[in-house]
Amino acid sequence: MNFTAKYNKIVIPEMKKIFGYKNNLAVPKVIKVTVNVGVGKNLKEPNYVETVEGNLKRITGQKPVRTKAKQSISGFKTRQGLVIGVMVTLRGQRMYDFLDKLVNVTLPRVRDFRGLQKKSVDKSGNLSIGFKEYISFPEIRPDEIEKLHGLEISITTTAKEKKEGEELFRLLGFPFQATN
Repeated sequence: MNFTAKYNKIVIPEMKKIFGYKNNLAVPKVIKVTVNVGVGKNLKEPNYVETVEGNLKRITGQKPVRTKAKQSISGFKTRQGLVIGVMVTLRGQRMYDFLDKLVNVTLPRVRDFRGLQKKSVDKSGNLSIGFKEYISFPEIRPDEIEKLHGLEISITTTAKEKKEGEELFRLLGFPFQATN
C-alpha cells in the first residue's frame, strides 16, 4: 500500500478517533520533505559540491539547489555568497515515493538501527532525521563512493503539537524506539 492510500484508509480514521477531529481536512498531513547536505569543511576540495549534488540527485530524483551563506562569519571562515550546502525540497508524488522508500528500504538498511527517537519530533510535529552516511539509500552503490558525507532529512507536517506529529508518523509506518 502506497503512502497516499495508507493516509486515506488508515491515518485519517485513526487520527479522527484519537484526537476527535470532525473533518478529514483537519487531520495533520505531510507538506514537504527537505533533504539537506552541508558541505562545510570539504568546500576546498575540488568537485566536492558537484559530487554531493550528484548523490542528492540520485537519492531524491530531483535537481538539488546550492545554498549560500547570507553573511560573512570569520570564525567559520565563510564569506557572504559562499556555497555552504546543497538541498532538495520534495512535494507531491515525489515526496510520497521518497517517504515510502525511506520507511521501507532505507531505514531498515541502516547499520545498528533500533528505531527513531521520539525526541526527533519537534514541538510543532515535524520530524528531523540525520544520517552519518548516505550509503543506506538503494540508489547508491558502495563501489562508486568517492567521499562519504552525511545528510539531514526534515519532514514538515501541518500538525499543531508534538503528540499529533508522533501519532501521524507512527501511523505512516515510521519505526520509533519503544519507550522504557
